[in-house]
Amino acid sequence: QVQLVESGGGLVQAGGSLRLSCAASGRLFSSYAMGWFRQAPGKEREFVGAISWGGGGTSYSDSVKARFTISRDNAKNTVYLQMNSLKPEDTAVYYCAAATNFRTIVGGSEVDYWGKGTLVTVSS
Repeated sequence: QVQLVESGGGLVQAGGSLRLSCAASGRLFSSYAMGWFRQAPGKEREFVGAISWGGGGTSYSDSVKARFTISRDNAKNTVYLQMNSLKPEDTAVYYCAAATNFRTIVGGSEVDYWGKGTLVTVSS
């Protein structure tokens, strides 16, 4: 069992930056691929990005590529999402996710664990 707790959300002006963190419980964190998803009001949850268990592989949605960066620290059981050049359309609840397979977490076809989310609001 893995529990995921997101933090770091808040209100930021367009063009600003935020860093989200996701702290995971359990000793097997390093064996999971990790991902970030988001859900804007009135929209379906969408894939943002993912990182492989060792950190050597990453994948991003086209909408955030070159602006967002995923990283992880397996010693701290934590995954991060650095968000730069934020836009109002980035406003959403951001969810952390874990999966045993990097390929399935990309796009969200199979996720084993979800966090409860953290709200990011970008004002224009």
